[in-house]
Amino acid sequence: MTRVYLDHNATTPLRPEARETWLETLQSLGGNPSSVHTSGRAARAVIDRAREQVAGALGVTESGVFFTSSGTEANNLALLGTLRAAAPGSALTVLASDHASVLEPARQLESEGHELRLAPVGPEGLVDVEGLARIARGSALLSLAAANNETGALVPLGEVREALGDEGIPIHTDAAQALGRIPLDFAGWGVDLATLSAHKVGGPVGVGILVRCTPQPLRPVLFGGSQEEGLRPGTENAAAIAAAARAIELSVAEQEEASARWRKQTSYLWSELRRALPHLQAVGPPVDSPLRLPNTLNILAPEVEGRVIVTRLDLEGLEVSAGSACSSGSLEPSHVLIAMGFGEESARSAVRLSLGRETDDAQVCRAVEILSKTFSLARKSG
Repeated sequence: MTRVYLDHNATTPLRPEARETWLETLQSLGGNPSSVHTSGRAARAVIDRAREQVAGALGVTESGVFFTSSGTEANNLALLGTLRAAAPGSALTVLASDHASVLEPARQLESEGHELRLAPVGPEGLVDVEGLARIARGSALLSLAAANNETGALVPLGEVREALGDEGIPIHTDAAQALGRIPLDFAGWGVDLATLSAHKVGGPVGVGILVRCTPQPLRPVLFGGSQEEGLRPGTENAAAIAAAARAIELSVAEQEEASARWRKQTSYLWSELRRALPHLQAVGPPVDSPLRLPNTLNILAPEVEGRVIVTRLDLEGLEVSAGSACSSGSLEPSHVLIAMGFGEESARSAVRLSLGRETDDAQVCRAVEILSKTFSLARKSG
């Protein structure tokens, strides 16, 4: 059976260039990057070169690039590190639809005495910029996902910064899903901190990045070493970091062409599904909206359990997800859809399709066949 993988928002296959870089580096290095001998200096040089590559691809300074173990760790460092460096009781504003790696540290900070403000999203997952600015007034940090991992809804970060005026509220953005899918413009967006994750763009699992775009005060959340200027102690995985930098560099270079292809493929996928199954509903901004990731399609199938349909699709050779991979084992309905105003039953019927670098037109056509057949059978048996 030829399988079709449409779960790239969960993770992407390791791209050949990143694999080659990883293996070559593993074979050539044997020292700890913190050691001062020849082997250690060679490992340090690899990390320095990777930092230079990432900074060049993103248009940021090398001194602002910090390597972590994951996007989750980078988000934790951004939120915990900022609020713990702020005055006691300071406010943190986050979106109610944000990823768990933002919401959970936010709740931890609330338990430590900080004020937590949950900003709402509309029925398409979009933010009311002026309303968000009002809620965030006086916050020590405003954290907003540049792109939602489940619906693909985008936040116009530049407009948010403008709406905040001269108050100087720091902004953190989780840009893990935006990388390689839309142009990243941290300076134009006016953000102070940004999170990235290498495995979302064909890099290895186990490498995240926190970009500090301004001199935003941060306290470490881990202790025991001076690596990454003391913000992220622990011996760096030089080979994985080198592979991650290569993947990020390539994904940024290819973004424009890839996004145009994904937008056409997603539009075709949705139009064909609606033609075959008019009862289906797309979640989030309209498929052709510029406020949506070009590779992401979230659909609701009334009267069908999302996790059940995902299993049936897998048996037919199509790999998708029922929301975030980080919570796919949960019995709870999608908190993202709940935040958008959907009821629990509807929120449990969502299926997310996300395209990637290796998705070709033949795979999209095959996906339409499998989805149409499986949804039809599920509806008849349901």
